Amino acid sequence: MPTTISVHGEAEHRVAPELAAVALSVGASGPDREDVAARTAAAHARLLAGVRELEASGALERWTSDQLRAWSYRPWSAEGESATIVHQASADVEVVFRDLARVGEWLGEAAASEELTIGGVDWRLSDASRASARESAQRAAVADALDRAAVYASALGLGAPVIVELSDRGMPPATPVAMRAFKAMASDGGGQPTEFAPQELVISASVDARFEAEAR
Repeated sequence: MPTTISVHGEAEHRVAPELAAVALSVGASGPDREDVAARTAAAHARLLAGVRELEASGALERWTSDQLRAWSYRPWSAEGESATIVHQASADVEVVFRDLARVGEWLGEAAASEELTIGGVDWRLSDASRASARESAQRAAVADALDRAAVYASALGLGAPVIVELSDRGMPPATPVAMRAFKAMASDGGGQPTEFAPQELVISASVDARFEAEAR
């Protein structure tokens, strides 16, 4: 009668990112609605002009921009007194670089604008590379499960294990090996290259497997 061996297999595949998605927000606030709208619109136009230059140079995979949003609110003091109405306007922009060497220089220039906030950099893979990395991780996870089962079978004096059931635990999203935040710009207001390093992405896979092994 065969012996059933149940094991868990897992693996990680590390790969250098191919794309860098930069999240930005253009916005301003103040007591004058028209001034706030004008400053935000001007900053948004400057930003998109630079983005279009990058696109023309071939540095970008794609970019997107939301429409400008404007709203007003009246802040309240700790004593419960209302203050002057504050007007705000903003627009979100995402710029996806394929030329990673251009990201730091561009961020340094963009951060010189008072109306611009840099949300962060999201490292990504192309669809084809992600699929390839996922397959490599899946194959390695199955091999890990088989190796574990073979060890148990050998320890029990059994023959080579034969797979009878395999269950995929699902693919978690790719995660950076280590986070490294980009540094602030120089205090003189001039745009300096932002210091950061592309982070390797980890594609992981895990499986549950059931084997049977006969006595030798």
